[in-house]
Amino acid sequence: MATFSNYSFDSAIYATFRPTYPRSLYDFIFHYHERNEDARWDRAVDLGCGTGQATVELTPFKRVIGVDPSSQMIQVAQETLEKKSILTGQYVYVHGSAERLSFLDDGSVDLVVSAQASHWFDWNKIWPELARVLRKNGSAAFWGYSKFRITRYRHSHKKLTLMSWYDPLNSVGPYWEQPGRSILDNHFVDVPEGNEVVPGAFSEFERVFFTGDHYPSLPSPHSTWSVLHTFRQHNPTDAENPRGDVAVRFWKDLMEDIKQEDGRAMEGHDEVDIEWPLAIILAKRV
Repeated sequence: MATFSNYSFDSAIYATFRPTYPRSLYDFIFHYHERNEDARWDRAVDLGCGTGQATVELTPFKRVIGVDPSSQMIQVAQETLEKKSILTGQYVYVHGSAERLSFLDDGSVDLVVSAQASHWFDWNKIWPELARVLRKNGSAAFWGYSKFRITRYRHSHKKLTLMSWYDPLNSVGPYWEQPGRSILDNHFVDVPEGNEVVPGAFSEFERVFFTGDHYPSLPSPHSTWSVLHTFRQHNPTDAENPRGDVAVRFWKDLMEDIKQEDGRAMEGHDEVDIEWPLAIILAKRV
């Protein structure tokens, strides 16, 4: 996760363009949490919270703590709270590691979540820490989306190999940080179950997979992908390409493919349905 902690990474732009999640996703997680009649709503923790997009959605909880190893992300998250006048004390941000939650007491947390960050975790350390901080019947939910798909334009899918080509000058594929990206693209199936690491600590473990409209537009040329940031660091002259930088070239090529399939030019205001495959890991403390 070194890119997000890099001093040159622009956390403010990241916060502006980062995809959000539908309310139905949070409702799904809250319904999972309340399966137990004695479920409590006192404290929730968002691991790898970034600039707090998911943190502030955990509204049913009296106290919500966002944790991130990047001080820049934490700063932007706090500034966002101030700009939105969300200073009720419900939300707090902590600069720290997901694998070491020493500021939390044993059995003090009702729900732990992570949005598009858990593919970076060391699960041999995360599961023991979750077993320690979660209350009895406390819940955990970790989710992430992989490569998007343009379902109507199947032939254009080849352009999406922008994310997996191995040409270091014309694609971002070689710059994805590993093994995190592979874990994400494999929909978390490589993540071990909690009881494999801490035998008997969890009463439930589920993997849930969704496809659907989780974000209504293509990534902006000002994309928040960490891999694009890394690509630009390795290819500082790419922006001088007469067709635009690698993100703009991808955008133009994709529009050209859609034009060929539709038989008409795609306008800037046209809408295209995007499918973001989403995987969720759900667990409950014994």
